[in-house]
Amino acid sequence: MAKQATESKRLLSHIIAEWACGLKYEHLSPEAIQAAKLFWFDSIGCALGGSQQEDAKILLKHYRAMSGGNGNATAFVSGFKTNPVDAAFLNGHMMRAMDYNDIYWKADPCHPSDLIAAPLALCESEGLSGKDLILGTIIAYEIEMRLCEIGRPGVREYGWHHATLSAFAAPVAAGRVLNLTVDQMVSAIGISAARTFCPGAVTAGKLTNMKNTVDPWAGRMGAESALLAREGFSGPEHMIDGKEGLFAVFHHVQYKGQPATFDGEGLIKDLPTSPQSHYRILDCGMKSFPIEALSHAPLTAMMKTIKENKLKADEVKEIKVEVIARAADILGDPHKYRPDSKETADHSLPYCMAVGLLDGMVTPLQFKEERVLDKSLIPIMDKVKVVANEEFEALFPKFQPSRVTITMNDGKQHSTRVDVPKGDPRDPMTEEEIAVKFNALGADVIGDDQRKKLQRCIMNIDSAKNVDELLELTINR
Repeated sequence: MAKQATESKRLLSHIIAEWACGLKYEHLSPEAIQAAKLFWFDSIGCALGGSQQEDAKILLKHYRAMSGGNGNATAFVSGFKTNPVDAAFLNGHMMRAMDYNDIYWKADPCHPSDLIAAPLALCESEGLSGKDLILGTIIAYEIEMRLCEIGRPGVREYGWHHATLSAFAAPVAAGRVLNLTVDQMVSAIGISAARTFCPGAVTAGKLTNMKNTVDPWAGRMGAESALLAREGFSGPEHMIDGKEGLFAVFHHVQYKGQPATFDGEGLIKDLPTSPQSHYRILDCGMKSFPIEALSHAPLTAMMKTIKENKLKADEVKEIKVEVIARAADILGDPHKYRPDSKETADHSLPYCMAVGLLDGMVTPLQFKEERVLDKSLIPIMDKVKVVANEEFEALFPKFQPSRVTITMNDGKQHSTRVDVPKGDPRDPMTEEEIAVKFNALGADVIGDDQRKKLQRCIMNIDSAKNVDELLELTINR
């Protein structure tokens, strides 16, 4: 038995669990704590706007019907009371619903804020503090972002969605809030990951409501798995690097003639343990547009070109967009030239470029149904040519290069290249800039006075004895 226990400790789920269970608020750096507050500020703004989306309304209606409205966790905006698992899902989905929340993309893309509604719901239901919430948040970012760095190539390249990886990170954050033991945390990882492998079909071709749902569902599984593990429910400890676990399953996949692999050492190397450590949350970016991440650089380039040269849509003959190969594949496939839903439109580079050219801006207003279905956009979309640039491919993911060349009817050309979109850690959004986004998304939902109080509450959450006021201030009275 002793030998078996020693061997099991070498499994990555044990190493991650030992780190997470041992990390305390006092070990966090001031920079990481500030970043966590800013990401909560951004995420709750996204949730206020997301609450108005049709899919969020359908989910709320469904969960109201499934539950008596009794519970110790709160859904944003509606104030619906339910259990922490359902609250984690509803709130996580609202954060994600507009595809406007944070973004990190190395081997795989991810949106770590998709997972932080679970620590919030558990902090509320367990009566825990703002410091507990920040700790769970930083752990969510750390593990989620590391998982998205270690694929060779990333799982997206062979047809799987990053929610597959989120299922391994979500229970670690939720489990730390619940103060699980190491063995309980290992089980929570196994329980969650066993249920949340997700094919890439949800973001391929014609998109549906599930595009913004699979990652919050992984967050939901993290909360439920942590609660089950606390009660003694067991899960496989070898789910990451053991027999028939994540690494083994994907090793069967051939990519460009080679088996897919993972850098297991990279997952656990230099895990932060002190205020002097570097925390991954500092490497995550925010979105200045409510669109798919790889669209940001080309849209930034086009909007800059239009503004500097005062270009008019009816004078434009062609918009050539050079991007990395995966961006061309995701954003420029034939379905994206005739979007018929918000979900497809915000992943359609032709739509985003066309509406940006015509309207002079790309905000949530540009993704209302009547705008998406406006036939006058079709001729402009057809002027957008998306092509892969091999030179740019070599620079990704350190940079997200894009060059936009606009050819006018008279033959004159205007070209702009952007390597780092606004919101990237190298060009971060300030609290004031996030406040502009927050106000645009939330002022009509909760009112301007309440919005200001909510901002103050979020930015001082580390001094809060519980998270009740934060939840209360999100409710539309």
